[in-house]
Amino acid sequence: MDYINSIILGIIEGITEFLPISSTGHLLIAEQWLGSRSDMFNIVIQAGAILAVTFIYWRRLLDLLLGWRDPQNRAYAAKLIVAFLITAVLGLVVKKLGFELPQTVTPIALALIIGGIWMIFAEWAAARKPPHTQITWLVAILVGIAQIVAGVFPGTSRSGATIFVAMLAGTGDRAAATEFAFLVGIPTMYAASGYELMKTLKDGGAAGENWTSLAIAFVVSTIVAFVAVKWLLSYIRSNRFTVFAIYRIILGALLLGLVAAGVVR
Repeated sequence: MDYINSIILGIIEGITEFLPISSTGHLLIAEQWLGSRSDMFNIVIQAGAILAVTFIYWRRLLDLLLGWRDPQNRAYAAKLIVAFLITAVLGLVVKKLGFELPQTVTPIALALIIGGIWMIFAEWAAARKPPHTQITWLVAILVGIAQIVAGVFPGTSRSGATIFVAMLAGTGDRAAATEFAFLVGIPTMYAASGYELMKTLKDGGAAGENWTSLAIAFVVSTIVAFVAVKWLLSYIRSNRFTVFAIYRIILGALLLGLVAAGVVR
């Protein structure tokens, strides 16, 4: 049964990490029925999802690294770095303040609904602007801040928050906004996972772990995330994010109903 749960959670992480529907929210909801998992487990399945998106963007990352003499590449890389540093600094501030994720469903459900409404508005507002692929410094700064907002409020969705902030701040092209959001997410999530991993190991959190379950969840998360992101990048070429917004609103309303009925807490 533990292996089956690992597969289920790996699938959930792989699907939801980069789709704008909130991986943290879905995992916390899943834990209501499957039981809570260790910090080490959560770190490992997230690492699988990060690895998958790194595989997808390896050519772009290599181009930015080897093509640093190109002014456009330098400018783009500098904006990625600034967005990451803003997230890193604000993330440390949040940690120092002792913020902890809520373990109840109600705030997640509300964040899903609010985020869905926000996505519909952002799509509408972005459609009224001239489409272009330029990533401005304002976009980079706001994307960095958006990553922290998503981390503070589970159910918000890191990818959703960053993509739509980029679109509203001037990058009207969905594909360009998504690429920048995902590229910023790679170092951000590696850094966050590395930090949590070192902290967990230092506190002895790896003791008693089922390493086979961890390995299974990691592999499943990596494969599913790879497929999910590939599909998303193809989907947004000719479709809006509206279907994800509707899903969020319906799921959030359903969860509030389950809370009211006492099925989940």
